[in-house]
Amino acid sequence: MDISKTSDITDFFIICSGNSTRQVRAITDYIKEKLKHLGHKVWHIEGRQYALWVVLDCGDIVVHLFHAPTRDFYDLERLWADAPQVNLESDAEK
Repeated sequence: MDISKTSDITDFFIICSGNSTRQVRAITDYIKEKLKHLGHKVWHIEGRQYALWVVLDCGDIVVHLFHAPTRDFYDLERLWADAPQVNLESDAEK
């Protein structure tokens, strides 16, 4: 989501989910390692311990990684419904 016109904290939200807390932790670790490999820094990670809602602060991008039922409950997509959606090309599509 492009929130650059509605927020001063960041430019983009990435919202994704895992089907278990173990999967959420694994995705969190993968994102952190992949960004490090690409030369980017994750400034702060919050929520990894319980892995129901993990937030990775990457500066211009904030990643919200949810356990699926928690994502449904908080429904950030509805809260930020005015923000334009941005489609990301996956590695498999490159």
